[in-house]
Amino acid sequence: MKLISMIALALSLSTASAMAEDILRIRLNTDIRSLDPGVNRDANTDIVQSHLFEGLVAYKEDASIGPLLAKSVDVSPDGKTYTFVLRDGLKFSNGEPMTTEDVLFSWKRYTDPAVGWRCLPEVDGRGVVKVTDVSAKDDKTVVFTLEKPSALFLTTLARPDCGGTGIFHRSSIGADGQWNEPVTTAPFKLGEWKRNQYIELVKNENYTALPGKPDGMTGNKSVEVDKARFVIIPDESTAKAALIAGDLDINYDVENSDLPEYNSHKDIILDTTPIMNIGEFLFQTNDPVLKDVRIRKAFLLSLDMPELVNAVTDGQATPSNSPIPKASSFYGPVQQEVVQRDVETAKKLLAEAGYNGQPIKMLTNKRYPPMFNSAIAAQAMAAEAGFNIELEVVDWGAQNDRYLSGDYQIMSHSFSARLDPSLSFDMFSGVKADEPRKVWENRQALELLDKSMVVSDPRERQALLDQIEKLFREDVPMVVTYSGVRTSGVRPNVAGYKGWALGQPRAWGVQLKK
Repeated sequence: MKLISMIALALSLSTASAMAEDILRIRLNTDIRSLDPGVNRDANTDIVQSHLFEGLVAYKEDASIGPLLAKSVDVSPDGKTYTFVLRDGLKFSNGEPMTTEDVLFSWKRYTDPAVGWRCLPEVDGRGVVKVTDVSAKDDKTVVFTLEKPSALFLTTLARPDCGGTGIFHRSSIGADGQWNEPVTTAPFKLGEWKRNQYIELVKNENYTALPGKPDGMTGNKSVEVDKARFVIIPDESTAKAALIAGDLDINYDVENSDLPEYNSHKDIILDTTPIMNIGEFLFQTNDPVLKDVRIRKAFLLSLDMPELVNAVTDGQATPSNSPIPKASSFYGPVQQEVVQRDVETAKKLLAEAGYNGQPIKMLTNKRYPPMFNSAIAAQAMAAEAGFNIELEVVDWGAQNDRYLSGDYQIMSHSFSARLDPSLSFDMFSGVKADEPRKVWENRQALELLDKSMVVSDPRERQALLDQIEKLFREDVPMVVTYSGVRTSGVRPNVAGYKGWALGQPRAWGVQLKK
């Protein structure tokens, strides 16, 4: 009851103050963890921090990387030196100019092991990148030197879970050396964080916008409201009621099962956008039955992709069989090919493989309805080809433990967004003896994958990714069924709001019509 009362109070205060000022009210289902970029974080923390921090580069609308605080990024011919030139006129929210000294100060803190920056292993050589030197040539030019070329360096700098490697003013750090509060170049600055009720951000009057239009996390991020308030509402029904009543402006991730009710309200606008998650079935390719690729191909051919995806996503998504999500700029013709159902060929493959109807366990859970519903649909469809699939329903924690240990035959699963196409394959490819969670161990594919993480030219990367995709479809270590979508519910007085590939709400460029 106490939590419900707090939510009601927050909503009533939010509505009253929103009438006096232009306050954009966005729902979060849980409170954020901190305002220290890329340190103590989760998905909701990343959402709020993306409004408070800007880095040298950021994700564009198509999930490629573009300049943000940098006006240009030059890469040396050997791929090991990145030269960033800062934009003119950049200021922190306290009015002080931003220079390369602030870049060096921020980088020094990020790379201090005591800070606990999430992405330190990605740049200190434990991952695919090792930054060996960072230096300022002048107030506008900073140079990063890598040990070896990497196509993932800029991607890492831009990652939301890395805090976008946002640049901050020295006053963000307290006298005791601990994080205080963000003083940055971003379009918003911190107003008030009332824990478990709301986080209120205020328009940064010292923000220097890029020209043109908004573009993902970069482009023109001019703010059209006085404040943005992220209201904490854990319960989906409460959030739905608040949006319908006008006590909330945006519920950025509504449940598919609630879509009919939302559609019945003419004053709610629904915005559905492809995101970078995928739904899939994982195979344990070391299993005595499933190690035969003919059986895995038979399972793939037994599935009616349009029917399965339509049922699982309530008609919000369409089939896709590629690990690279539709929202990626690397989702090309090879990735677009969808396998058509062929039950007769599936039966022949099972006969050739000597499959005689022995039970195959499919692991799933009820915490995430798309996983459970995918398992139910696939079980019925595969039975028409002669499969005897038994569902094993466990809680999500147990399923995740068995995913990590590789203890299953087939698993109905979903991978969260991997924002670089190489990582879309890396998440399930590798040596099983070293990482039991990996499902695909193909030496040729792993060599091509390593190359794709070094090559920066988009056309060369696409060619490598296409080769990997073709090998993936030959081996069938897992069956991808669809790329995710996200539907936002928005009040009719909200103008300029749009979902995008990363799935995070963006408060800049949004207006509240009177």
